[in-house]
Amino acid sequence: MSAILEVRDLTVRFGSLIAVNGVSFDAQRGSITAVIGPNGAGKSSLFNLISGAIRPSAGSVHFDGAELTGARPDRMLAAGLARSFQITNLFFELPVRENLRLAAQFVEGGRGLLRGVAHSRAALARVDELIERFALQAKAGELAGFLSHGEQRRLEIAMALAARPRMLLLDEPTQGMSHADTHDTETLIRGLAAEGLSILLIEHDVELVMNLSDHVVVMHQGQRLAEGPPQQVRSDPAVQSAYFGEAAHA
Repeated sequence: MSAILEVRDLTVRFGSLIAVNGVSFDAQRGSITAVIGPNGAGKSSLFNLISGAIRPSAGSVHFDGAELTGARPDRMLAAGLARSFQITNLFFELPVRENLRLAAQFVEGGRGLLRGVAHSRAALARVDELIERFALQAKAGELAGFLSHGEQRRLEIAMALAARPRMLLLDEPTQGMSHADTHDTETLIRGLAAEGLSILLIEHDVELVMNLSDHVVVMHQGQRLAEGPPQQVRSDPAVQSAYFGEAAHA
């Protein structure tokens, strides 16, 4: 495998606070890479740096050979990097199908935004694909705000995939889910990776991360504490002390 995402020495300062301090790692093409760590470790700030939501104070982000350091989220998406958010980011007063259609306009380069729905053929075809892929047929006409939490999270992932990205960033994809919804989401993520999609995720569920990931990056106090295959990371004494020990006593 080759690296699709290369993060080098990423740093961001907010006044005197260094939220992310010189973090480097690679995410391999077609694999699942997880970023874990205690609350306040800098995971979300790292995601914001990678996805272009905030600009770094130092360091670089290369995606598929192109430098995208500090690029706007729309440029990131055009390059093939899509993101879902920790807090569900949907149009709650619009139906499921319309949420997907708006996201799918990107497949027409934005040209469909000012055209009638019937003329957005590529976007509509993509919507139909996603509704079937994510088993949303029975919910297609329902307002997004009326979906269950698990269904909303599934819809958000579907929207992130509407533009056919090559890498998907998932921020706490199972947060607040029931056990059944968490299992379904794990199966969904496995399936996406099996189809060749590269995935980078933040996740608090340690068992899910260990079962699902090919590579794990552990953060602590804004820095990379350890990285490697799941079992290697789990057995690292520094990680056990900083993270798994904390989880065991929570």
